[in-house]
Amino acid sequence: MTKMTTCLWFDGNAEEAARFYASIFKSSKVGTITRYGNAGHDVHGGEPGSVMTVELEVAGQGFVALNGGPLFKFNESISFQIHCETQAEIDYYWEKLSEGGDPKAQQCGWLKDKFGLSWQVGPAILPKLLKAADAAGADRIMSAVLQLKKPDIAGIERAARG
Repeated sequence: MTKMTTCLWFDGNAEEAARFYASIFKSSKVGTITRYGNAGHDVHGGEPGSVMTVELEVAGQGFVALNGGPLFKFNESISFQIHCETQAEIDYYWEKLSEGGDPKAQQCGWLKDKFGLSWQVGPAILPKLLKAADAAGADRIMSAVLQLKKPDIAGIERAARG
């Protein structure tokens, strides 16, 4: 077990979410599933025998998906970034993660998946292009990015060149 694990709060669909994420990312797996017992039912409200937590590893990162109930929802203050080397990789993650998500929450490489979790799917080259650009070039790059929903590496590179 690592020192830190990210816990993701779900409302009854933690196992479904864990399996969804594991199906998208290579080198991912669903681990131990724990279930609610009788103890603490008055506090947590979980039905005895129902899924309480699901351990999940996604691209080498450890997570626990918790069926904590309806009290808390995901918001944009936390997101997961996927650094993509190719347009095909961007297209793959965008298609898989946006399926069933809110289309209105798609902008500048950001999207929300069907569970409400925010993702940033972007080209790994973007920080390098911004760092290498002068002020005018950086403005062109950012203008190109801000006009997009799903990132377009060729378009961003064109903007960098002017």
